[in-house]
Amino acid sequence: MATDHRTRAAGPSAREPLPRVPFTVADEIARHCADAREPNTVHIELHLPGRVARDRLREAFEQALARHPRVLMRERRRGPLALRHEWELTGRARADVVVFPPCEAGALARARHRALAEPPSLAAPPPLRLEVVEEPDREGCVLLLTLHHTALDGPAGLRVVATAAELYGGRSAPPAAPPVRPPAGAAPRPGGRGAAVARVAAGRPGPVPGNAMLVTELPVPRRPSGAAHTVNDQLMVATALTVADWNRHRGAPERPLRITMPVDDRNRGPAMPIGNGTRLVEVDYAAAEVRPETDVGALLRATAGRTRALKSLDRPQLGRTAQLLTAPVVPVAARAVLARGARRLGARWISTTLLSNIGRIPYPMDFGDAGRATAVWVSAPAAMPRGLTFTTASTGGRLHLVVRWSRALLGDEDGRRITEIFADRLAATDAEAL
Repeated sequence: MATDHRTRAAGPSAREPLPRVPFTVADEIARHCADAREPNTVHIELHLPGRVARDRLREAFEQALARHPRVLMRERRRGPLALRHEWELTGRARADVVVFPPCEAGALARARHRALAEPPSLAAPPPLRLEVVEEPDREGCVLLLTLHHTALDGPAGLRVVATAAELYGGRSAPPAAPPVRPPAGAAPRPGGRGAAVARVAAGRPGPVPGNAMLVTELPVPRRPSGAAHTVNDQLMVATALTVADWNRHRGAPERPLRITMPVDDRNRGPAMPIGNGTRLVEVDYAAAEVRPETDVGALLRATAGRTRALKSLDRPQLGRTAQLLTAPVVPVAARAVLARGARRLGARWISTTLLSNIGRIPYPMDFGDAGRATAVWVSAPAAMPRGLTFTTASTGGRLHLVVRWSRALLGDEDGRRITEIFADRLAATDAEAL
């Protein structure tokens, strides 16, 4: 791959100690449970109607990194008795942050494969890679950003790209407000919390390890006037019904479902904290709630109550167990063994799947003469034992969905079938269908 790039960012003197930032709970758990067979990456792709000027984009992206210095980090080397993993803030970027693969047929498919299979290094700042993809028979270009999820999440990556767009296009974006979380009481649980949750039933996996994904575009489902539920609740119901249908067709036993939902309360403005800043909550469904005869309207109302309560809940980033496992009271090497052991022993209680709804992209993503992004796709990793994730974002009134799966669990045809089921179940939540 061509790495046509010049490093211009200046950093601290080599004689000065670099600033350090301790790993968050999410960073440390991801670091401990890393599996080289399923790289822990977040993929973000923006489709632009025009093509960017190379030097101008490099300059804009370098300036964007400088405006978000927290992203210019690398993992600090540690001794065997160290109590913490730490990031070093270097103030400079490695040479190959922005790359331009050859303009040829199939370039986008290969870039997507790299996003899933080739994580950016944690030893060289920043832990991300931006590829500018062009194909001879495709107008415009695709900006494909790959993040190492041990260090960064999707909203943080979008914020860095939004800053680059402002610098490239020469126009400041209006401030993006943080999400508003209305107060809510505790939602009743549907039962079965202590029982083992459903796993996604195996399909016909192939011999190649890693992740695969399917990118598609759907209409944003409409809501009845005055409805208590949100589009996020519609996506949650569609996810639950999709997995239940898939498992039923595969002959899996009926079990409660648990769906992990990232919640992000950060301000989306230029001062947005960069890193892994979401907290994970879990939405439960009893097996009886997701049968074929279910009342979708009633399920939407129940889901709305649960998600409102969970979003307003004050809890640690990954829950109290993860907080305890990452407490700096024993060396990190010992905590790594504990974390991996807890993951193996607790696999039957790990959530069934994950739905990450980015929502409406809060930035114009305007790259001047290259145009505004016409579509933005984001995908979260799908490592086992979950093995399947759904990630959505919306731009221009369209829903951009990525279904991503572990090749140890599902094959390509399985992924296509699950995507079809999801589209059908989401359509069933539309106001016209209720």
